[in-house]
Amino acid sequence: MSEPRSKARPRHRRSRTALAIGVPLALTAAGTFAYGTDLGVLGSTAQEASAAVPAWASASADGFASVNSLGQNGTYGGRGGKTVTVKTLADLEKYATAAEPYVIVVAGTITMNPVGKEIKVRSDKTIVGQGTSGHIVGGGFFLGQGVHNVIIRNLTIRDAYQGIWNDKDHDFDAIQMDGAHHVWIDHNDLRHMADGLIDVRKDSTNVTVSWNKLSDNNKTFGIGWTENVKTDITIHHNWIRETEQRNPSTDNAAHAHLYNNFLEDVPGTDITSSYGNYSRGRTKMVLENSLFKGIRNPVIKDSGAAVVQRGNSFSGTSGRNESGGTAFDPKAYYPYTLDKAADLPSVLKAGAGPRASIGTTASAKGTTASTKAAAATTLTVAQDGSGQYRTVQAAVNAVPANNPSRVVIAVKPGTYRELVTVPSNKPHVTIQGTGGSRKDTTIVYNNASGTPKPGGGTYGTSGSATVAVQADDFQARNLTISNDFDEARNQSLNGHQAVALRTAADKVFLDGIIVSGDQDTLLLDTAAKDRLGRVYVSNSYVIGNVDFIFGRATAVVDKSVITLKKRWNGTSAGYITAPSTAANRKGILIANSTVNGDVSAGSFYLGRPWHAGGDASLDPQTTVRNTSLSNAIKSTPWTDMSGFSWKDDRFAEYKNSGAGAGSANSNRPHLTDAQAANQEVADWLAGWTPSAS
Repeated sequence: MSEPRSKARPRHRRSRTALAIGVPLALTAAGTFAYGTDLGVLGSTAQEASAAVPAWASASADGFASVNSLGQNGTYGGRGGKTVTVKTLADLEKYATAAEPYVIVVAGTITMNPVGKEIKVRSDKTIVGQGTSGHIVGGGFFLGQGVHNVIIRNLTIRDAYQGIWNDKDHDFDAIQMDGAHHVWIDHNDLRHMADGLIDVRKDSTNVTVSWNKLSDNNKTFGIGWTENVKTDITIHHNWIRETEQRNPSTDNAAHAHLYNNFLEDVPGTDITSSYGNYSRGRTKMVLENSLFKGIRNPVIKDSGAAVVQRGNSFSGTSGRNESGGTAFDPKAYYPYTLDKAADLPSVLKAGAGPRASIGTTASAKGTTASTKAAAATTLTVAQDGSGQYRTVQAAVNAVPANNPSRVVIAVKPGTYRELVTVPSNKPHVTIQGTGGSRKDTTIVYNNASGTPKPGGGTYGTSGSATVAVQADDFQARNLTISNDFDEARNQSLNGHQAVALRTAADKVFLDGIIVSGDQDTLLLDTAAKDRLGRVYVSNSYVIGNVDFIFGRATAVVDKSVITLKKRWNGTSAGYITAPSTAANRKGILIANSTVNGDVSAGSFYLGRPWHAGGDASLDPQTTVRNTSLSNAIKSTPWTDMSGFSWKDDRFAEYKNSGAGAGSANSNRPHLTDAQAANQEVADWLAGWTPSAS
């Protein structure tokens, strides 16, 4: 990284007790995946990752429930906690109200006692029906103030009705939340309750309601009951039929995004709609590609509210159909893909409500194309044709755009000489080698910064990457990613930087892999200068010689081995890190690791400051702590770069060991204990706990 290359909000901190010596507790979940001890250095300290779990047990929300806020990063429920199966009310209540995270599988019909009982769910729970058999009868769930990270999925919740249509005395809801946040209600069948099917009240926010059947009720779905304008909610792909009012009624919502919902009032039935979507108070609503069939007053708004309509379809409707005001752009908050309004009857009749494939290991039959894509859990790659795809990129291409849940690309042993890009609209992708060793599966290419491109020009440093990750929530494990550019044979090229792996995304988990190259091996980037990009590298090997861990991301290399290589001409000289951190951001943290390699003593620096593009406002940071340093590390381990002094930026050590460690002095700053308390792994991850899935 000898060539010049081209501030964000501080994040909420999470208690450091969430991590044990820098290793996420979620990695200790039941089931293991053997990496092998092929390189023989990590030995008994290597942390085994969880085995693959079903997609429904590791699924995370889309829409506003996926947006990071209030110290919670997305909605993933009890993922990482124990999975328990319940068949009684006592067991359901026991686990739903527990302090620990749980994935709770409801297997059979549970009748509430007394009628109208609402179980007070606590944070970090997934409550999911086993196939189509999970029924809650005569009551529902309540999520109180501050409850967060809850998924209620694949259940039938029904029959709390007390015989009074407009019931004022029995507040028996299917799902009620008062001041909760980050909640995902998905693929449920909610019907025939005494009051509302769903109530989102009292500043509840970051809620997504998707792929549900809502029917046979007076009050369907109420949002608001507050003077504040705080609620952010996404409502998509719901089939709402034979309901009278609140379909939904949205009061004082900051952002209400409704799309691809099918509202249906069938002629000749006892239930007649009074209105459909209602934007009240100071709500800002975006209403897209929904279908209203037979609904009276399909879209209404108060004078102070906004409704922006796009692509909706109306059949046999009557009365008010209103729009006006300015709202917001949902794509500024999260990605999504619209179905055509005309296709919704077939899409939702087949795909809404409980699925046989969720909560069980059985395969779903007869699902729609959209549902199949969302439910896909594993795509196999094999060079010999025994998998679904012969190349890794072909499997990535098969991942549906804006996939809502984890897709695992299982790559059989072999050397895959190809370029792989995971685009930004394909989150939640795992690329995982299936061999007994991380050396068995290798993705490799040999582009360098100065390599000519077929269409003219050169690749540049970032463009030289063998694997480029642009999508959030990416994981890689049990494989090798390499750039084998031959510097000796290409001395005439102007630009020998050759990236093996570039990440430009948030919540990237690199677990049990080898990243190998020479100059600029691992580029830890962000999607944009003002975007956060957290990367957690654990139980891995990073190999290189010049600036080979570099970039502007907030990155942790934990419990790993950093292997130093000689240069192409056999000399020993290099730099491990070259951070280009923005001011007020965390940079690169190396913790609980080992630095070694077959190089000369005193020949490598721990790092130098990269002010990309000569940007003096940057504040590069590398901290190396609790790490064993070989004698290859210089006694003055930091150095200047491109006219910028390392002493003006943030470089420090803490309690390192080995022949390359040294005592504190003016050229070798050490953190105090107080400073080190704020430079731990949890501080870098800022509320995100990486977990294998």
